[in-house]
Amino acid sequence: MPVKPLDVLVVGGGIGGLALAQALLPSGVNVQVYERERDAADWVRGYRIHLNQIGSRALHRCLPRPLWEAFLATSGHPGPGFGFHTHRLRELVFVEESVMTGGATDPSGGQYAVSRTTLRRLLMAGLEGVVHHGKTFLRYEVGPDGRIVAFFADGTSATGDVLVGADGAGSRVRGQYLPRARRVDTGALAIGARLPLDDRVREWLPRNLSDGLNLVLPPSGSAMFTAAFNGRRRAESLLARESRESGPDRSAGGPGLTARDGDLTGPGAGLAGFGLDLRSLADDLQDYVLWAFVAPRGTYPAGAADLDGDGLKDLAGTMTSGWHPALRRLVAEADPASVQLMPFRTSVPVGWWPATPVTLLGDAIHSMTPAMGFGANTALRDAALLASRLAAFQRGLGTLTEAVGGYESRMREYGFGAVRTSNRFTDFMISGNPLVRRGAKAWFRLCDTLPPLKRMSFGHLWTDGAAGEGETGPLGKAVARR
Repeated sequence: MPVKPLDVLVVGGGIGGLALAQALLPSGVNVQVYERERDAADWVRGYRIHLNQIGSRALHRCLPRPLWEAFLATSGHPGPGFGFHTHRLRELVFVEESVMTGGATDPSGGQYAVSRTTLRRLLMAGLEGVVHHGKTFLRYEVGPDGRIVAFFADGTSATGDVLVGADGAGSRVRGQYLPRARRVDTGALAIGARLPLDDRVREWLPRNLSDGLNLVLPPSGSAMFTAAFNGRRRAESLLARESRESGPDRSAGGPGLTARDGDLTGPGAGLAGFGLDLRSLADDLQDYVLWAFVAPRGTYPAGAADLDGDGLKDLAGTMTSGWHPALRRLVAEADPASVQLMPFRTSVPVGWWPATPVTLLGDAIHSMTPAMGFGANTALRDAALLASRLAAFQRGLGTLTEAVGGYESRMREYGFGAVRTSNRFTDFMISGNPLVRRGAKAWFRLCDTLPPLKRMSFGHLWTDGAAGEGETGPLGKAVARR
């Protein structure tokens, strides 16, 4: 049985690392997070995150109740389901939200569209003195007593019982600890952007594009993913309702629940103790539609990487010539400042390795393509699982090696399963074989007429029963063929 608090060093202050810290604090573990960015703002750049049932249940286990309720209040609803369409916006199959969540009714079993900025603020809340910025990890050593010493570029070091590499796809911890683990280019390249979602856009944008998740499939060679984020509209609606129910002038901060409303029940209760209030979290939100056009690298012209936002928009417009006018307008009116060119890279699954006091989490071990949005969800699952194993050891159950080894055994199974599934969908999206695309579309249409077949083909993808863990089933076989 541990005679003192377990000292855990976490390298990386991204989603997984911060969630791990939040989950460990109540167990009495002494956790410290070391983040290279001086303001930890780098990972909030980019697009909204889709949390499926796997991610939401893991986040629920990691966050204290006030932060979880604030998360629910500020998250967007991804929409009624996931639609697969032709490039002319003819629907192939619509996967209802109930299929995506397995019919779960508890909020922790739902799915959410999450602002990166807001999620970071929630994950950082209450971690003053735990997160250390400006700490670039260099290497680690194992001391004579078996403890781990981490060294940083500013000349400082830290010593702990466990070192967790949560430092992303280019992990330096992985580079030293598991050098045989590789990342490779998938051959897919995407242009992604955001279109601000206001009343004017809602007037012309088809409902399924302004309120849902969609995959658009032309005859072959490319695909487009779209997703709406409506967190600001939902949060403002909640604040207005709370204001009406609680009456005027409940606080100096204006209507709704604010930092002075810590005694209230509801989504804002308890936030004052974390230095947050629901109003300021809502003010950070911006509603928009995300789109990402994905195609093989070889179909892009030379010099595409040198184009600015307007140039990339024009290129995406050219590559979607002949598509539905709403899709082309979605591309044409996107904010140029939001446009990015994104290569799809992936980790190569690694076999068993012996458990030690050093371990890895999230993209540091199983980075994957953005296809199907498994990455952040799997990192949160890692954080919740590792925290539970370390907390059990802190309570005197088993050895530290057993705790880490138990986590790694399970993580390898679902983590690399998610990598393989993500790769299969990426291959399917960029396949130049029209027979593969026609066969998949025929299968999707059949699923749309047979609800049991739809549940069998799609239900496992986003639920915590087997999401990303298996490769069998009709849909998995369909997308595996190139």
